Amino acid sequence: MAVAPPSSSFVAFPPAAEAGRVIFGKNSTRPRDEVQEVVYFPCAEYEPGAQVECTYITINQAPRTHAVVLSRPAWLWGAEMGANEHGVCIANAAVVAREPGARTEALLGMDLVRLGVERGSTAKTALDTIVSLLEEHGQGGNYSEDRNTYHAFHSAFLIADREEGWVLETVGKFWAAERITEGFKCLCRHLSITTNIDAEHPELRSYAQEHGWWSEGHKFNFSEVFSLPDEESSFCSGKEFFGNQEGDLTVQTVIDALRDKETGVCVDSESLLTTSSMVSVLPQSTVSPCVHFFTATPDPARSIFKPFIFVDNVKLVPQAQSPCFGEEDPVKIQPRFESKVDRRHELYKAHEWALTVIDSEEEPGQKLKETMLDLEKQGLKAMEDMLLSTEPLDPAEVADLFYDCVDTEIKFYKQGVPF
Repeated sequence: MAVAPPSSSFVAFPPAAEAGRVIFGKNSTRPRDEVQEVVYFPCAEYEPGAQVECTYITINQAPRTHAVVLSRPAWLWGAEMGANEHGVCIANAAVVAREPGARTEALLGMDLVRLGVERGSTAKTALDTIVSLLEEHGQGGNYSEDRNTYHAFHSAFLIADREEGWVLETVGKFWAAERITEGFKCLCRHLSITTNIDAEHPELRSYAQEHGWWSEGHKFNFSEVFSLPDEESSFCSGKEFFGNQEGDLTVQTVIDALRDKETGVCVDSESLLTTSSMVSVLPQSTVSPCVHFFTATPDPARSIFKPFIFVDNVKLVPQAQSPCFGEEDPVKIQPRFESKVDRRHELYKAHEWALTVIDSEEEPGQKLKETMLDLEKQGLKAMEDMLLSTEPLDPAEVADLFYDCVDTEIKFYKQGVPF
């Protein structure tokens, strides 16, 4: 059975987070050479009978979808993590259970992330959307853009908005969910929901009983019932890092956590790498906007977190979007994944070249690294000033925010690297 990649997804509500804010963070751990892009899709309305083509299957489209920003492996339709205009954030993790993941092509967990933020105006409606689609269409298919290393997993989700969060863990079409309103919670690569179940599939317990995994009269522990027998619970790297903190987590604390390799939050191994990262600040007061930070490049320890805010007329950022190969894409041609294409976007290429200088330990590399961190600090300070301001947000001032940050980052790389 395939081993699920490490997951570093967490949410902090007060008192674990600083007063009045929810902090959401996610590292996407994927194959080292996989390119991740950051894309924005505005809200849209659809005619009755419209359909949407997901990664492997086509399903009915919703009458209306919300505006979303997504960080996703460039070869698929869904996303590892994302947010919508209503302040709903969702992250995905692959988990292993006592039943193997389905190889039959259905919805990927990452498709369900995108469908959740596109259709859910609150964390709870996003949860309801995901479980409804899961029960209707199932989950399954290769999680990798490589036909020689077929990996199929079950999915766990971390869903949050300004008021509450949900951990949703699934085994096939069956699921359990735990509500969060305070403190800290993270996703792991094993099932973590135990007896504190706030919502569940109506046939969850009868299914477990039919298979002899649980009997009436015993306390129902979702993790114990559906995990592999004698499986040792893998540690959650996020818990280890934040266990050393004093509470009142800030954006900077979470960014520091996502960069931490010693505890395993940030992965950099021979086969796996943290390919993109996200941090979101969700003020509990609706007077302030939600701010979402993305790297769009691998290894957050050597990347810049750039802010994005939902307003009308957000400027698209082609420099952080991978090329589109249409019907000629190897993911669409049957049999799938017979070949690979170059999915690197402009920011990815510039960052890739810059790393050759940054890693050299020589003066130009150190200066470039300092410049990167200064650029990030300026963005963090500007966002903090905006969140603390009593003045209403001017949409015109932030419509180009993510675009300008990406553009500036590329220019700094070109100054420091002889392209």
